[in-house]
Amino acid sequence: MARIYTRTGDDGRTGLASGERTAKTSPRIEAMGSVDETNACIGLARAAVTDEPELARVLDILQHRLFDLGADLAQAGVEPRITVAQASALETEIDSLEDQLSPLKAFILPGGAPAAAALHLARTVCRRAERDVIRLAGRPGEGDLTGARLFLNRLSDLLFVAARYANRGEGDVLWRGLA
Repeated sequence: MARIYTRTGDDGRTGLASGERTAKTSPRIEAMGSVDETNACIGLARAAVTDEPELARVLDILQHRLFDLGADLAQAGVEPRITVAQASALETEIDSLEDQLSPLKAFILPGGAPAAAALHLARTVCRRAERDVIRLAGRPGEGDLTGARLFLNRLSDLLFVAARYANRGEGDVLWRGLA
């Protein structure tokens, strides 16, 4: 590709990996976009993680997995790269980080250290991606998106725990319930 702009999307349609053209507002493109946004938010968090090599390692893996998920969504009906097993693997990462944290005793607000705030943002965008994939999965002919759904569900949990992990130095921002 000689240039980043092709002008082929100027009519409101974009190309899928199969070569098929579809509306940029289609449920498939919405899901792909939300997954891409989640990945970008994790990239922002990763840039803020300066002295946490374990967390940086986890975020690196997640970014690659999300890119795989985007590729899965771009090709309806192919054998998915993101499987139930990969969703289950996130539970191991959650447990590993959570074992290093004090028990949660109150609701927390998104914030704290810059990396934690970025991880909370990634979590909320991930929840949208999950809703978009569920919406896509409910359409006829979309194939089995179980792995994608479960992966995004576990990923949002992992991002919450990762935000708490990133806040170990500053502490979580506790909700005070101002009334």
